[in-house]
Amino acid sequence: MFVYFYENKDMVLNQVRNTVPAVGDDLKIKGRKAKVLSVEHADDNKVHVQVSLEKVSKKSKVIEDPSKKRKR
Repeated sequence: MFVYFYENKDMVLNQVRNTVPAVGDDLKIKGRKAKVLSVEHADDNKVHVQVSLEKVSKKSKVIEDPSKKRKR
């Protein structure tokens, strides 16, 4: 069965799977946590799954103190 994972209207992943995820299941897609919002059977073999991916927060760089640098 072909399973297509969508976030909003953007396709995130498509897989051939034996099982279809249920609504509310927790998944890991491309290293990010996802939660299944809805499952829609398009054809006999195709399933469209709407997921909500966890937002990735970027870590801010630590501002180095210029006085601590070694002077030449």
